[in-house]
Amino acid sequence: MGDNSVSSEDPPGLQDVLDALDDPACRTILRETIEPMTANELLDACDIPKSTLYRKLELLSSASLVREQETINPGGGRVTYYERSFEDVTISMDDSGTFSVNVDRPPQSTDERLADIWSMMGDEV
Repeated sequence: MGDNSVSSEDPPGLQDVLDALDDPACRTILRETIEPMTANELLDACDIPKSTLYRKLELLSSASLVREQETINPGGGRVTYYERSFEDVTISMDDSGTFSVNVDRPPQSTDERLADIWSMMGDEV
């Protein structure tokens, strides 16, 4: 999933956000990802098939609504955590009839910013 993740700095596409929010499984995942969770934890919490979970996480990531964070597992290897990456989503229409989406994000701590950089570096390798 890492290669297709949208940076939290990039504005999400309106249709991507609408598609993600219209999907019941995506909404379930968003409810559960207030705190970081692994895919296995999400499988248990959301009660959806593994292949469906990864497709929905990809949809949410493309919409910039969920971010992934990779950490080093003390036992070896990497562990990926998924976390909701917004506080509020606003969809509006201007006077010309053009729709736009605004995603308000919580401020990231230094540790979170470093984790994002580390995760992006892992994607490059």
